[in-house]
Amino acid sequence: MKKCGMVLFQILLVIALPFTALASDSPANEEPQKTEASPEQTSIKDSPLIAGYDSHAVASRAVEKNLGLFSNRIREKFSLWLSRSGLYLDLMKGILRKKEIPEDMVFLSLIESGFNPNAYSIARAAGPWQFIAGTARRYGLEITWWKDERRDPVKSTAAAADYLKDLYSMFGSWNLAMAAYNAGEGKISRALRKSKADDYWDLLHTRHIRNETKDYVPKFIAASLIATNPKDFGFEDIEYHAPLSYDEVEVTAPMDLSVAAECAGTDIETIKKLNPELRRWCTPPDAPSYTLRIPEGAKEAFADRLAAVPEEERFTIERYTVQKGDTLKKIARRTGVPESVILSLNAMEKIMPMKVGSRVYLPPKGLFSMDAEDRGLLKKASLKRKGHGRKKTRKSARKA
Repeated sequence: MKKCGMVLFQILLVIALPFTALASDSPANEEPQKTEASPEQTSIKDSPLIAGYDSHAVASRAVEKNLGLFSNRIREKFSLWLSRSGLYLDLMKGILRKKEIPEDMVFLSLIESGFNPNAYSIARAAGPWQFIAGTARRYGLEITWWKDERRDPVKSTAAAADYLKDLYSMFGSWNLAMAAYNAGEGKISRALRKSKADDYWDLLHTRHIRNETKDYVPKFIAASLIATNPKDFGFEDIEYHAPLSYDEVEVTAPMDLSVAAECAGTDIETIKKLNPELRRWCTPPDAPSYTLRIPEGAKEAFADRLAAVPEEERFTIERYTVQKGDTLKKIARRTGVPESVILSLNAMEKIMPMKVGSRVYLPPKGLFSMDAEDRGLLKKASLKRKGHGRKKTRKSARKA
């Protein structure tokens, strides 16, 4: 249903396509598991998202071009995306059905991220559905120093379904809804108004939307056609990963992921794979409880093993004692921990002003590493500082 009072606004959803977003986070070294049958659906052309495109000349040409892109130019990469899709297809389709969204919309995640929860774009869009922070928060996804729910396949799919439902209510067309998912509601609304068009395909003849958006729906259709019938397009013997399966346990105090892995009888990489929203070495200590995913069948053993671990050994944090003359900048330089990280770990009112002898929490050495979001923020801050410096130089030169 259309949300009451929803106001059209301009949000630039610069969502990079997977061949720019799937950088070092792509788990290409994972060992896929061969399944007996691929997740095929022979009735894909009857889908409300695809039906009728081949009777439209512009649409047909655009789709054919992208079929060639996926089948030839980036064939190896697309094969990886198809194999990874086995992990999430059933899970995501179930969520879409529950939200009353056509389940074939799942293939937006294919062109957005290649079903990679760790995908991160130059526009700082993250996760399998490539949400930017503003839209993610608007649809209930939390982004903190400890976790980024854009990367969770369950939570982000539910948010994407809600967003797409609102877009469909706004435009009355799934093609236009997908275009708005890519470009933003405001841009598509203005493009329709300026061009006097009422159909996505008619916008392809105008200059009112970017080439990326003109190619977005054809990419989706091409990817959907291949994904549902890969053999028809020469993709033989795709080794699909086994569907994601897990148990959930409620932890009521912060816990190192290494401890969780040990209690679950697995390794830390498996825990990270099951909980991709977690950005740090532990579950969020700022939450009263956290639902952690562990390998299926490990729930009972987890509880027994955890009971044997002393509470003081479950969570690791370092404490720094403030010395005379210390400032936030000096502590950051002395410990090698960025100021922003120190502030994220400590409540400002508790450490400022700094008092000699007070304690400052720091990440444990060897367990903390910056993720893509951290690096993106550092780069943004660096560019801002450089830009500010250039402005000051030009202003000084004018005064001279």
